[in-house]
Amino acid sequence: MSNKLLSRAIKLSIFFLSLTTASGINTAVKAQETPPPIFGDISIKRPLSKDPLTVRGMSGGTISGKKISGRNDTPTGACTGYMDREPDHTLKLKNKFDYMKLVIESPEDTTLIIKGPGGTWCNDEFEGKNPGIVGEWLQGDYQVWIGSYKKEHYFPYTLKITEAK
Repeated sequence: MSNKLLSRAIKLSIFFLSLTTASGINTAVKAQETPPPIFGDISIKRPLSKDPLTVRGMSGGTISGKKISGRNDTPTGACTGYMDREPDHTLKLKNKFDYMKLVIESPEDTTLIIKGPGGTWCNDEFEGKNPGIVGEWLQGDYQVWIGSYKKEHYFPYTLKITEAK
């Protein structure tokens, strides 16, 4: 089994355990709603077919954000936290977005690193304790890592992508 698959299997186990035991997380889903995918790769074009577009996962890992990004910080924030060597998601943009916001929602403090056309962006506190990146996005593939501040600490999150300002 590859390291990426093993890491995702461990994170999924922790994710489902945390959903059943964590307080304050609503796991109820209406019969007509489909829950967002877990650790999904995302391929989108403008305009978004659903806004916000969501995908879930587990933050954390053993590799420092500085090692993943190759730097201490970027204009969008510090490259902090610990994450897996492989990205949690690949975001494939089929065309340019003049404005798009990507935010992480989690009950715990998380970090974010994105590598794609034009560079690397890091953030750890966009809206409160959780990270996000906003602005113009070029067409192409983006690798997305979601981290936790402590090594081998894993927390559930929802990644939200929106064109709304």
